[in-house]
Amino acid sequence: MQHAFFTKPFRDVSTATMAETVRDLGFGSIDLLIRDGWHVAPATIGTLGDMVRGLRDHGLAVAMVTTDITDAEDPATPSILDHCAAAGIDLLRIGYWRYDPAQGYAAIRDRGRRELAALARLAERAGVRLALQMHGGTIHSSSAQMLALLDDCDPRFMTAFVDPGNQAVQEGREHWQVTFDALAPWLSVVGVKNGGWFPGEIDAEGQRRWHADWMPLSEGMVPWHDIIDHLKATGFAGVLSQQSHYRLPYPQLIDISRADHGFVARRLAQ
Repeated sequence: MQHAFFTKPFRDVSTATMAETVRDLGFGSIDLLIRDGWHVAPATIGTLGDMVRGLRDHGLAVAMVTTDITDAEDPATPSILDHCAAAGIDLLRIGYWRYDPAQGYAAIRDRGRRELAALARLAERAGVRLALQMHGGTIHSSSAQMLALLDDCDPRFMTAFVDPGNQAVQEGREHWQVTFDALAPWLSVVGVKNGGWFPGEIDAEGQRRWHADWMPLSEGMVPWHDIIDHLKATGFAGVLSQQSHYRLPYPQLIDISRADHGFVARRLAQ
């Protein structure tokens, strides 16, 4: 298992500072975000190789990258896949197929299946794997929804990014054992974060409103000790992508991320 840190919090810091901070947190690898405004963007994908070599000089490997890819016909898509392959990165998270009631589930599902098949063909040509993430607001927020998209996909090229934290904080909640059992043939990445739901005010019609928020790994609704033990017992050899989505000042986010790393590392070592 590779325990990697997702680089989304580092938008406003240099690559060197990001690398030093991630190493200080205790990580040896990252999940690198490729998006406009971050260190590498689709339009600057040609810089990826140099960045990977620079990170390696700081003692960091790139375990995977996160992209917004959904369209095999976009000229940027094969370029991103090819540059990742050339840089030695063989796993890429792709984008989302969002639910739109005006279009209807069936139409979005059918389109998603066609587009995932086309992306898988590009992945096979490039020699990489793609990963579809469980995420709220999409038609892939639970294992059943993921299976409706992935069941005809070859796991060598199209894989599953299981995210129990998203399931807890967003829609798609189900027993974690069902999730991992159903998606076992495709599993390549597990998103590591935690959260919970909190009661809010009662509205004018007498309905209590609830809200969700992210919490430290040791405090949220996801039983991470049980999940990590399961991954160890089943020989999971993929990536644990630790994601710090805390809406906090940067220094405080770093402090909690350090504690989260220790929480996971201690369980992995047991």
